[in-house]
Amino acid sequence: MRLLFSTVLALGLTAPMVGALAHHGWSWTTGGNIDLTGIIKAVSLGNPHGILKIDVEGEEWTAEVGQPWRNERAGLKDGDLAEGVEIRVIGEPAADLSKKLVKAERFFLGTREYILYPNRD
Repeated sequence: MRLLFSTVLALGLTAPMVGALAHHGWSWTTGGNIDLTGIIKAVSLGNPHGILKIDVEGEEWTAEVGQPWRNERAGLKDGDLAEGVEIRVIGEPAADLSKKLVKAERFFLGTREYILYPNRD
């Protein structure tokens, strides 16, 4: 009985961590890059990462951008990512392309490049 309890407890404590690692890592992406250009329709920045809703030729895509510290390190300032701004995102899409979800490695606002993950190239 003690072994059963210990096993259930160990699984219960590690299961949420496995889900978090799978979500916040790169395992859900394809490993290849796509290049999207569109207009930002909604912005939600903060932890664990920022989310942008982008209109790409009439289709809504979701782009994961960095955590606040990563965005700052890339050179972003408050207000750079805002509704109505045109953005070009280069990153890894979800393995299921129907989700229209991309993890941004870098993006452009005008001609300025912001590199979130410099070692992904």
